[in-house]
Amino acid sequence: MVLNRVLRSEESIARNVCHEAKSEPKSALRARLLATREAQSEQAGQSARNEALAIRIREVLARHEARCVGVYWPVAGEFDARDAVARWLAVDESRGAALPVVVTPHARMVFHAWRADTPMKEGRYRIPVPAEEVVVVPDLLLIPCVGFDSDRYRLGYGGGYYDRTLAAWPNGARPVTIGIAYESGRSRALPRETHDMPLDAIVTESAIY
Repeated sequence: MVLNRVLRSEESIARNVCHEAKSEPKSALRARLLATREAQSEQAGQSARNEALAIRIREVLARHEARCVGVYWPVAGEFDARDAVARWLAVDESRGAALPVVVTPHARMVFHAWRADTPMKEGRYRIPVPAEEVVVVPDLLLIPCVGFDSDRYRLGYGGGYYDRTLAAWPNGARPVTIGIAYESGRSRALPRETHDMPLDAIVTESAIY
């Protein structure tokens, strides 16, 4: 019952965002969605949203035959997907996971091997990264989204790191891309640029798109 009330509230928020996003510049939309997400993290019902989202992430991981999953270190009210990935790792010792690492500003990222007990150090932008720099190439990425739309296009933080990373993926074999977002970040149609590409799926606490 609590989750149903939360989801109805999320649907109302999403309808408002959908109505406004068409003509709103990316920078203004990004700022508004970030403020909404951070405020939401303090609201009642957030634990129910997070549990529902974790369940759906586990469902998506079970659908794919990935051997290495790229996850992310959560910041600014992002959903923390690390526990879902740690559970996925525990099922099969041959599975691996990794975190994105910014080596050079405004360049593509690399991925360093990660597990729940991996020693960490402070990386660029003060985001923790694995202390040991073991480069791996994930075949599935969980990508945080500030916002997303019905065609699975993603709104990020504006740095273009994931765009550059995917465009220069080793051997040209693009990984499966799964966006992670809250339903409050959904828009009908985001502003798009020529280099933007849709993700393979978007997972929220309400649905898998």
